[in-house]
Amino acid sequence: MKSLLRIQAIFYKELTQLSRDRMTFGMVIMIPLIELMLFGYAINTNIRDIPVGVVDHSQTSLSRVLTQTISATKVVTFTEQFINIKEAQAAIASARIRAVFIIPSDVEKRMVRHQSVGLESHPSSDEETSRPIGQWIIDGSDTMIASAIKGLRTMPLTELMSQPANRNTPTFEMTLLYNPEQRTVVNIVPGLVGVILTMTMIMFTSAAIVRERERGNLEMLITTPIHPMELMIGKIIPYIFIGALQVIIILGLGHFIFNTPINGDLGDLAAITLLFILASLTLGLVLSTIAQTQLQSMQMTVFILMPSILLSGFMFPYEGMPEAAQYIAEALPATHYMRLVRGVVLRDVEIFDMAPDITWLALFTIGGLIAASLRFKKRLD
Repeated sequence: MKSLLRIQAIFYKELTQLSRDRMTFGMVIMIPLIELMLFGYAINTNIRDIPVGVVDHSQTSLSRVLTQTISATKVVTFTEQFINIKEAQAAIASARIRAVFIIPSDVEKRMVRHQSVGLESHPSSDEETSRPIGQWIIDGSDTMIASAIKGLRTMPLTELMSQPANRNTPTFEMTLLYNPEQRTVVNIVPGLVGVILTMTMIMFTSAAIVRERERGNLEMLITTPIHPMELMIGKIIPYIFIGALQVIIILGLGHFIFNTPINGDLGDLAAITLLFILASLTLGLVLSTIAQTQLQSMQMTVFILMPSILLSGFMFPYEGMPEAAQYIAEALPATHYMRLVRGVVLRDVEIFDMAPDITWLALFTIGGLIAASLRFKKRLD
């Protein structure tokens, strides 16, 4: 009986302590709520409205009706029009669009030929496959995006034909860039760099100021002439080398074990990775100035990590998310780094072609350092 009373006393003590810890109590409620909302509304494997471009060599009413018919499927949305294929491929490389639809100048003849092939009882294989109505050039680095667009390969054009064509006859030719074999690991390995860096960099620095307080070192730092900004910069420098080592391990082993290509310039890769590491470290410092204990810092790290994994495009395509989720994703450093690292590693993009993502990471880093130093200065007061 006395043992039960002692257990009851400890139970009430822990319950009271938990109720007074507002940060922990808030995380207990918010983490499952946020995850439920993310998986229920933001995560969608049925990808719609993929941004694509068009190169129309025909410039006829038929070509315009053809693009409208494709848009009606809601799988893709034509957002840009290009004069030539070279411009379109540059837009794919910079991730402005995910594919380009090429309409040949003889699209009307091809449409008639496509219909006649379907009506022949014994058409030759050359006639069936050599004259598709149009061609898709697709960014194959994201296998889910590529699979969604490839579903249009045998798209029926019953609205444009008086007679139905043979279902076995491909309507469009499909060309995959960057990952023609559609290996998932090609897309996963560069993205994994962003996930690992997000987890470790934020985790390391989110406990930096809290750890100093719990060890009794904060009073010593207060008495030194060090400026808050100097303290913040000094805190993050050692972890830059740790992040660089992790990148070398992931991309190096991914290249030699899984044959993941590294097509871009290593200098560009180092530049964008350094910028992302700095952004993640400064985010961790801001969390460290908010948290009261190391447990709280770990909880806030998880709170940031899960949306970064789910909304950054690492697991689920960015284009498949609702607009509200995309706004949240744009605020996360991992989203911008996913575009940058996949662009450099897989598509060999010049980093200046992805200037908006670089600018955002740079501004986030500067803003994070200023916010962390100001919050730490308030604590000195």
